[in-house]
Amino acid sequence: MQPLTFGPVRVYPGHKSGMFPDGNQVIVQGAHTRVAFDTPLVARHIGADLDDVELVILGHVHEDHITALGRLSHAAVQVHEADLAAAQSWEGLGRHYGYPPAALEAVRVKIERDFSYAPRPDATGYTDGALWELGGGVRVRAHHLPGHTSGHCALVEESSGVAFIGDIDLTGFGPYYGDATSSLADFQRSLERVKDLDARVWVTSHHRGVLTDRQAFLQALARFAGKIDERNDKLLGYLRERPQTLDELAQRHLLFPPGADQPYIDSAERHTIAQHLAQLAQQGRVRVDGSATWHLA
Repeated sequence: MQPLTFGPVRVYPGHKSGMFPDGNQVIVQGAHTRVAFDTPLVARHIGADLDDVELVILGHVHEDHITALGRLSHAAVQVHEADLAAAQSWEGLGRHYGYPPAALEAVRVKIERDFSYAPRPDATGYTDGALWELGGGVRVRAHHLPGHTSGHCALVEESSGVAFIGDIDLTGFGPYYGDATSSLADFQRSLERVKDLDARVWVTSHHRGVLTDRQAFLQALARFAGKIDERNDKLLGYLRERPQTLDELAQRHLLFPPGADQPYIDSAERHTIAQHLAQLAQQGRVRVDGSATWHLA
């Protein structure tokens, strides 16, 4: 498998440019240290270039980003402190997801089977602005961009200007903030802050892969961010039909197509819709009555 190379950075594209459930693997080679950013499914097919890394820096913790951690037991693992518990144990990951017990058990079976899930109790935390000097002028800096998870970060190799922006992934699906540690408001702020990264190359975890033109990056980012407004319009359209409760709105779906069948979907829909309703209420566009029924304002 031949990577795309940008100075000390190698990018191994996953299937269809890392379309979920796969992802894009980034490896950074310094004079004395080799580092991997995340370990998606494509990590299974890379070989020695990944197997010889000494450190895995996670941009955030979700099952599709930690596929090879179980077999890279020789490598240290670091993750932003807000996602640390999710990397260290199943209990921490379960709180991270926040799904009901039955859904969590189904998710655990699935990720152990499909993503080789293995906790890393030895993982340690980093904070915003953390810097890793890899030797020969190669250095990586963390930029905390929460929303997708509370600890989600961009990882920038500064000598080459390559920014791994993780699950600010510029996909047609749009931003995902449906888990317990996710935040719509934080994601919106991060969508503004990611523009300010000092970068010449942008690498997403999924689908878009590598962008090398700033204008193309900004256009893709605007389309991605626009999905939030589209969801607001869709939700207001539901309420225009008739007042509805959160339970009723969750059954209509805001994120996933009708008939989508994953154990976490109901929880993700409820958490997402509740955040949108709260923002719309603050803007005076919707209101809730004493029976927990939502109306257009």
